[in-house]
Amino acid sequence: MTRRAAVIGSPVAHSLSPVLHGAAFTALGLDWSYTRVECVADDVPALVGGLSPEWVGLSVTMPDKRAALAVATSATSRATLVGAANTLVRAEGGWRADCTDVDGVLGALGAACGFTSGTRAVLLGAGGTATAALVALGSVGVRAVTLVVRSVSRAAEAEACAARLGVALDVVTWDGADFAALAASSDVLVSTVPPEATGPVADALAESPCVLDVVYHPWPTPLASAVEKRGRTVATGLDMLLHQAFGQCEQFTGLPAPREEMRRALRAATGDVLPLPL
Repeated sequence: MTRRAAVIGSPVAHSLSPVLHGAAFTALGLDWSYTRVECVADDVPALVGGLSPEWVGLSVTMPDKRAALAVATSATSRATLVGAANTLVRAEGGWRADCTDVDGVLGALGAACGFTSGTRAVLLGAGGTATAALVALGSVGVRAVTLVVRSVSRAAEAEACAARLGVALDVVTWDGADFAALAASSDVLVSTVPPEATGPVADALAESPCVLDVVYHPWPTPLASAVEKRGRTVATGLDMLLHQAFGQCEQFTGLPAPREEMRRALRAATGDVLPLPL
């Protein structure tokens, strides 16, 4: 029986997950299929409930991550902390939820700029990626995070996540933030906002010794350019995508991820624009 996996979300046509997992299956000698499935959050329960036995797992992108956690019959502790799942894996009696986005954040930061631990962080934006970043940073010792948002009303999910983690979260508005001072006093800065938002303050944000900009298209972003002017490497969303896929691959297949082959395929699919360090 040919095994099957897919990425679900909406829109999903742009997803690079088939590139990564297709390369992994080939390298591992598995005649498995990996596709894209357009699915809005309300349809996740019906889709997952209707999957036949050959389905081994799903990668989950926006806006389906909270619905994926809700439909799972079991979940890892980090998925529960994040409050969302980007991975569903066939398990006895149902589906297990995980959030390998946590691996993606830490893998990107470690490979690109050598970050492995710290105590203070700055986080720009409070969307779905922000909660995964909070859990990732909390797992390596960060205990104080300044969250910068357009409006404090957007911070509720991040505040709930920080409370679960026991991380002190200081919420400040974009208009009231001293970006240079915040960045200079941080061990790491993670931006989950569009490049047009960081452009006017990119030089100030580059004061942080380690930066992850989850945007990777178009490239370079103003923030990436500012960091590189200082002779440093910025971690990117493409790095994060690569590193989160390793754990997914291993959960789907039960085999070690062929990291170099996955990296090579992703670089080729994106025009070799970014180095994607391992």
